[in-house]
Amino acid sequence: MTTNSRLSPLSVTNLTVAYQKKPVVRNVTFEVAEGELIGIIGPNGAGKSTLIKAILGLQPVLTGETLVYGKPYKSQRKLVGYVPQRESVDWDFPTNALDVVMMGRYGHLGLLRRPGAKERAIGMECLSKVGMADFAGRQISQLSGGQQQRVFLARALAQDATLYFMDEPFAGVDAATEKAIITLLNELKKQGKTVLVVHHDLATVDQYFDSVMLINGEMIAYGPTATTFTEQRLQEAYGGRLTFIKSHQAEEPAATARAGR
Repeated sequence: MTTNSRLSPLSVTNLTVAYQKKPVVRNVTFEVAEGELIGIIGPNGAGKSTLIKAILGLQPVLTGETLVYGKPYKSQRKLVGYVPQRESVDWDFPTNALDVVMMGRYGHLGLLRRPGAKERAIGMECLSKVGMADFAGRQISQLSGGQQQRVFLARALAQDATLYFMDEPFAGVDAATEKAIITLLNELKKQGKTVLVVHHDLATVDQYFDSVMLINGEMIAYGPTATTFTEQRLQEAYGGRLTFIKSHQAEEPAATARAGR
């Protein structure tokens, strides 16, 4: 499907989500630019994952509108890829790594067609990009946490989306996997893709992301990392519970502590 580059990859207006009638995300409005890596950060219970799930139609909303390239999300599903939190996945499901990756092709195949040689080739190519080709036949429950995360990244690649959502892809992975993930994200960016990432390690925000979104039930701030990821904004989002040091990349302070979901 062809996209119009003049339209924003994602536009969210007045999005409100509630659990048991209690709002957890309130009146969130933002628009993202094409070809950016965007970090979504905030304290535990801030609504970061809830925001993503609401945008993707996985969580009911009270109010609000979500547009993907100017059209409702439901009509643009093929353009969107999603990597959920690793702990939300049933890793005991009896399937191997290649089969998981080929699931990313179902949106291109339709309901009646089964994956064939072309899809297997695409799946293997995507596994190779994340360093997992040698594990294609391995049952997913037999993989390490970092390997499982790489498989889900490969599945997202197989979708060949233009807009990606990743919910804490760096959580609980080893250094090699983290390096592989950020390399992959930068490759997607070079291809003009847009990626929104729920992220918890504040020490790497200024290294990884072009823009940052700070959330704590509502939008605290959103903009270029260099001007938005500041001590003042972080204090607003986290309630003054963080310690700061000077970033090695900029004069703006960066948090030393890790912040949860």
